[in-house]
Amino acid sequence: MNEKLLAQWCAEIETDPTKIRSLFPAAAREVGRTPGTSAEPGAERVEDGVRLRLLVALGGALTGDPDTLSTEVHDLYRFGDADERRAVLLGLGDLDDALGDRALDLVHDALRTNDLRLVAAALGTYALRLDDAAWRQAVLKCLFVGVPLRLVAGLERADDELRRMVADYAAERRAAGREVPADALSFLPAPTQTTRES
Repeated sequence: MNEKLLAQWCAEIETDPTKIRSLFPAAAREVGRTPGTSAEPGAERVEDGVRLRLLVALGGALTGDPDTLSTEVHDLYRFGDADERRAVLLGLGDLDDALGDRALDLVHDALRTNDLRLVAAALGTYALRLDDAAWRQAVLKCLFVGVPLRLVAGLERADDELRRMVADYAAERRAAGREVPADALSFLPAPTQTTRES
């Protein structure tokens, strides 16, 4: 990774926040990238780290101007490829205080996709801003599509309603003769042991 160039880019963004529009897409090509074109959900990639630093610089440059920050973040997501969108989603947690709820629509958008990397990235700490119903549905989607629940921030938020939903999902899987994902088992009551008296 070209640390010197990254520091220069961050300084440029801090001086002129609109620079991120051209630098963000160029990050993997110019600063550093992990070999290969795809990653498992939650895999750490060099280009994500580079783009997160650029987003933090953007947040610093636009401190006190949350609407402009939101506009820039939305444009990076809207015009970005899947890797750029993933980085935006991963960076929302770092921009949480500055953005407030302004980027929740990006989380909702990512959760509607079938890209497991976007679903996983959307469920970082920023997703704790989702209301209870939307957050429960997001956790259930992870079980459906195979995103490991270790990537979901705030699982301690799980409540009886989520446990009921997971139990229904597990019952449907069992009725269809399908295996219940291991992640779902942690939400279910432990099977009771029956003993036979002789």
